[in-house]
Amino acid sequence: MNISVIVPVYRGAALVEPLVERLAKSLPKFSKKYEVLLVNDGSPDQSWEAILKLTRRYKWVTGIRLMRNYGQHNATLCGVRAAQYEVIVTMDQDLQHPPEEIPVLLAELEKGFDVVYGSPKQLPQGFWRNVLTANIKRILARVMGIPSVKNISAFRAFRTDLRNAFTNFQSPTLIIDVLLSWGTSRFTSVPVEIEKPEARSNYKFSALVKAALLILIGYSTAPLRLASVIGFVMTLFGFGVFAYVIYIYFALGSIPGFPFLASIIALFSGAQLFALGIFGEYLARMFDRSMDRPAYVVQETTGK
Repeated sequence: MNISVIVPVYRGAALVEPLVERLAKSLPKFSKKYEVLLVNDGSPDQSWEAILKLTRRYKWVTGIRLMRNYGQHNATLCGVRAAQYEVIVTMDQDLQHPPEEIPVLLAELEKGFDVVYGSPKQLPQGFWRNVLTANIKRILARVMGIPSVKNISAFRAFRTDLRNAFTNFQSPTLIIDVLLSWGTSRFTSVPVEIEKPEARSNYKFSALVKAALLILIGYSTAPLRLASVIGFVMTLFGFGVFAYVIYIYFALGSIPGFPFLASIIALFSGAQLFALGIFGEYLARMFDRSMDRPAYVVQETTGK
């Protein structure tokens, strides 16, 4: 099986060399032809110099330098479109995805699946980060229409021809897993050993929340349906309040005063602003895509 390994690189000057050295030992054991594409995602450190050094040392290493930082998924998409071989493996730069575990993914791929995720036997992050990450993965699985696959990760193997499903995709905001779901529904995951990262993750808590919003609003209409449900519930509540006011009027001969009226106005105003906020997020996504901004721009390529 011929393999293209894609590694997005950001602040990875000290990480890419040990990663490629381990790949050099592992890849020949289970692949006849292989390549490693290191996509420098506008890293501000000496990552590109480290990549150049590796391309001179190994003929099967290719370096791709993006013009600025576009994000992990955008850099991965760049590598996917540049891959030569029939199977693609994506992994992080920080060595938490052991190259020695790649055959586990490939074995599952040979069973007829198109996308295989390597799910950690034990989550490597802290409690709250693990909880947030797990819920984001559940949301993503729902959006993809494959709720059974909850162990989505950046350590994945998939068939290269799936990229034909998103050949014309062009947007700066993307989730690579959603794009893959446009081409297949044969997803699965297998448990693998995940090592402790060699460096602190570049993903902050705010970035995870931003990713969750992107998944929900960029690739799902669920928030719009939620706004409709809230509007319907508020309408029923309004009828209930009206019935209550009529009852009070006939029972007591008067209607509630200003505090009651003010609380009702505040309740309905909050529901309306909530719905408008959701509509605004969708309009922002539509505006972003209408500008036809590219997902990434390659500055230079080195290697084979």
